[in-house]
Amino acid sequence: MTRPLGPALAILVAVAAGPAFGQGTAAQQGTAMPAAGSNASAAYHDAMTAVDQKMAGMRVTGDPSVDFARMMIPHHQAAIDMAEAYLRDGHDPQLRAMSQRIVTSQRKEIGTLEAWLAKHRKP
Repeated sequence: MTRPLGPALAILVAVAAGPAFGQGTAAQQGTAMPAAGSNASAAYHDAMTAVDQKMAGMRVTGDPSVDFARMMIPHHQAAIDMAEAYLRDGHDPQLRAMSQRIVTSQRKEIGTLEAWLAKHRKP
């Protein structure tokens, strides 16, 4: 029996696999975000476009640990950017609380990933 993916892993898999399966973001598909929407919606789109570009431009090292750590940093930063946009414009108390937890936890994880990379850099 297989276990369903957790939400964070499912998002990571979707982002990583999207271009390989012809999916991906509007920017990857060459389509624009709809004109209607809030400032937060535009910020979500911008965050995803930025992470797509950063991750696509990274040269892989062949070391799965290093590549994972390097690619997770912009992935987490996009989550922070999206959560901060929601905190600026969103009003739902449950989503605001979740957004604050995302900002706090993802910043901590970025710090952990950066420290790991500094410790494991090859000369």
